[in-house]
Amino acid sequence: MNGVSVRNLSIRFGSQAVIQGLDLDVDVGEFLVLLGPSGCGKSTLLHSIAGLIDVAEGSIEIGGRDMTHAEPSERGIGMVFQSYALYPLMTVERNMSFGLRVAGMPKAEIESRVRRTAQMLQLEALLQRKPAQLSGGQRQRVAIGRALAREAGVFLFDEPLSNLDAKLRTELRRELKLLHRKLGSTMIYVTHDQAEAMTLATRIVVMRAGKVQQIGAPAEVYERPDNLFVAGFLGAPGMNFIPGTLTTQPAGPAFTSSSLALDLTGYTFTAAPASAKAVVLGIRPEHLQLRADGEWSGTVQLVEPMGNHQVVWLQTAGLTLSVVVHDEPALQVDDSVRFTVDRAKVSLFDQASQARL
Repeated sequence: MNGVSVRNLSIRFGSQAVIQGLDLDVDVGEFLVLLGPSGCGKSTLLHSIAGLIDVAEGSIEIGGRDMTHAEPSERGIGMVFQSYALYPLMTVERNMSFGLRVAGMPKAEIESRVRRTAQMLQLEALLQRKPAQLSGGQRQRVAIGRALAREAGVFLFDEPLSNLDAKLRTELRRELKLLHRKLGSTMIYVTHDQAEAMTLATRIVVMRAGKVQQIGAPAEVYERPDNLFVAGFLGAPGMNFIPGTLTTQPAGPAFTSSSLALDLTGYTFTAAPASAKAVVLGIRPEHLQLRADGEWSGTVQLVEPMGNHQVVWLQTAGLTLSVVVHDEPALQVDDSVRFTVDRAKVSLFDQASQARL
């Protein structure tokens, strides 16, 4: 197992800077997920670690060795791509052993590694089949197995589940998590799917326009987003945002807007403002509760049944708010309801800088 260290990394395509001055450390045995929208630079960063993209500036160390300009074959990595990239005329066994055979590894060692990897991924019964005889999930298992058979120091995954249907994605996500727990290997995983990031990651790196927005454990990034972008990107449905003003009252800080006023005495500020400031209040849908004695009222605009919960969209004072509701009697469009806010779970952001307060 190896760690990865990226220092002051810059990557350009022609005159366009895709990544500039990026620093990142991946600990040994960590499952790090690079999360962000399309075009944010997460796959570019992964490919630079793999040696598939040239670096303009900065350095990449793998296992304490400078690999900035090393060939991909010298980096001790195993990579799984979004497409399965299997050889159609080779059996599963031959696909999984291809890299080992090219490297000139002894036949007995190749057979041992393939057998061990097939057992981990439940592919033993499929070793003599060809890719055309496999389902999408089985093909992706073979692609993962081909990387694992290398017993590399670092495994890189570039959106490996994107081509699968929802059920298969859920199943393979669970298997990847168990596989990491079993192997304890260093893994770096790229995705735009927040559910994958939240469930798989030891730490999440949220990226935007080639820059790191926040790094932290999934719960930390979700509960205390560093800025408006992170707050809005994580969560389904997304965080509710209400523009307003932060003022200091005799009893403590308070948020006021045309829609609602909220006492924020217990709020933990990152940096408390000295005077009144234009802010954005963020409230996760699950931190709004429908209650008969709620402080505010609203009208049901839409109800989305989600099986074990409902997403209720409310109209109140010109705002549209989403609320996650459990164990609530069936609500109908145009119903009048009252709601309250869990003050301990709100987030405040500066309107100008968009940074967390």
